[in-house]
Amino acid sequence: MAPRRSSAQPHRRKRTRVKVVPYVVPTTRRAPRRPMPLTVPTRWVKNIIAFFLLPWCAILTQTFFTAFTRATIHQQLWAGAEFWFFTLGAVLWLIAFFGLPRPVIIYVFGHELTHVLWVWLMGGRVSKFRVSSDGGHIVTNRTNFLIALAPYFFPLYSVLAIAVYGIASLFFNVAPYGQLLYATLGVTWAFHLTFTCWMIPKNQTDLSDHGTFFSLVFIYVMNLLLLSVLLVIASPQITFATFGADLVANLRSFSEWVGELMNQFTAGHGVAVEFAEPIG
Repeated sequence: MAPRRSSAQPHRRKRTRVKVVPYVVPTTRRAPRRPMPLTVPTRWVKNIIAFFLLPWCAILTQTFFTAFTRATIHQQLWAGAEFWFFTLGAVLWLIAFFGLPRPVIIYVFGHELTHVLWVWLMGGRVSKFRVSSDGGHIVTNRTNFLIALAPYFFPLYSVLAIAVYGIASLFFNVAPYGQLLYATLGVTWAFHLTFTCWMIPKNQTDLSDHGTFFSLVFIYVMNLLLLSVLLVIASPQITFATFGADLVANLRSFSEWVGELMNQFTAGHGVAVEFAEPIG
């Protein structure tokens, strides 16, 4: 089995991509005796999956902003030092991103290292790791859409900051540095978000290899899920149970709305069908 190659080129005229060297088909392979069944391209299947994920994107978005608004206005999340230090870190990074030379090589290193971590997570091996100011790539024997898209939804530097803080807490009293952690998370999360938004419009084969529509929907859902988890962790008033209850309520409202549309459509065609029963 030939090695597979994934590479990232974030400069202008360079593209971040995951390129897989195709398998070498043995020349001694026998032709099938029976006709091959009808096959559907994998990309079509992924696009269909992405289409059915769109309602979940809307429901999760509504739930997130509902919870965020409740925590910010009614539960005064904005009054906490953690919120302001996180916001300060994010604002400082935005100023640096738009006003200073962008540290592309730091992004490339994190991008390729994220590929590596997810290759290992999937049981693969990495035989080459290259990073430079012009881009980078890894050579691996395994790839899939999770490995290809991981740098766009996995904020590596934020995860590393949390890991360092957690390990340090085993040996030292790190409570006085909690605000510094939130500021670091603000910087690293904004770093992840800005570079992700900056790279996506550059015709990345990371996205096109698995279907751009599917990739964008998947990236959006994963980032929103991560933001939802961070919101629950940061707000003492929001729990996973209450967030889940809001999610179910929004799902019920969505199902009722779809039911009403279907009832109106079928009534207009002289078919009496009742779809008003909510889910849950």
